[in-house]
Amino acid sequence: MTMQAVILQNGGLELAEVPIPVPGPGEVLVRTLANGICGSDLHCVTHSHELAAGVRAVTGGDLLDPDQPVVLGHEFCAEVVRNGPGTEGTFAPGTRVVSPPMLARPVPVNLGFGGVEAPGGYAEYMVLTEALLMPVPDGLTSEVASLTEPLAVALHAVNRGALGDDDVPIVIGCGPIGLAVISVLKMRGIGPVIAADFSPARRALAAELGADIVVDPREHSPYDSWHEVAAVDDPARYGRQTALFPTLPFRPSVVFECVGVPGVIQQVLAGAPACSRVVVAGLCMAEDRFLPTFGVLKEIDLVFSLYYTVEEFAQTLAHLAAGELRAEPLITSQVGLDGVVDACRGLSDPEKDAKVLIVPAR
Repeated sequence: MTMQAVILQNGGLELAEVPIPVPGPGEVLVRTLANGICGSDLHCVTHSHELAAGVRAVTGGDLLDPDQPVVLGHEFCAEVVRNGPGTEGTFAPGTRVVSPPMLARPVPVNLGFGGVEAPGGYAEYMVLTEALLMPVPDGLTSEVASLTEPLAVALHAVNRGALGDDDVPIVIGCGPIGLAVISVLKMRGIGPVIAADFSPARRALAAELGADIVVDPREHSPYDSWHEVAAVDDPARYGRQTALFPTLPFRPSVVFECVGVPGVIQQVLAGAPACSRVVVAGLCMAEDRFLPTFGVLKEIDLVFSLYYTVEEFAQTLAHLAAGELRAEPLITSQVGLDGVVDACRGLSDPEKDAKVLIVPAR
């Protein structure tokens, strides 16, 4: 039996007919209900060899084989079709589920970077590890449930920022991850939230998701906005002093870099207030450079963030189910599998879309 899937090969995406995957021990076959197109998917299309080489250099393992067909898609909600060998039958056919995008095999598979035998959500069917499945509550749509993964990335980034009650967050870049970070910050009551993006459409989404101050960096610096809202009468309250900045009469800042383009980290180090924490959540696939002097002289903490824990993934799903975490505004359009190639091209225009969902049944 075969299915439709969008495959990445030879540096491009194409719709193809491939075998329906067979669940291994402890795995279930699921039908994909919705899957988000992620910025890392787009980077993978153009930088698959660089990504593979980078992961191999850091971990010693292989994330993907860029010389073989790859089925992308790691932001998914799916429906159980049948249980494979060695499963406990925890979830009956028809149960809607989400899962961290990982197959717990002897050699683990990162879903969304595997081949046609272990496809991601750019396909009609997938196989998932039963032990990692989380049921989707009845009141939560499949479309919003598919956003559990990117929102878990944002929740983890906010956790990495270790924000206190007095911290003022600055979000640089209001693409899907920046918008998701804003949503998590607002859920936690942290603010005021300052957001910056060149795109009017993305600035509008940032405001809709609750950003208190939204700026076009061509016209107004987000760091000037921080000065305007973070000033305090009692600088001693924060106990932050450095040799070059003995008095800091401002609330602390935490900057979230959510762009992932070479040069942005240096821009943040140059603009961020002294003693800031900078959380790099944007995934830059190219070589980058910055001047450590800026971070050293300002005593800036530079933190990098990727993925999440299984517990954070489950917490994110619970927040969505409880209506505590806003996600609907992120979804700007939906396409079937036959519309994926055009949708990925269109995502190069920030005015057109934020999060595009693939709904294979369309």
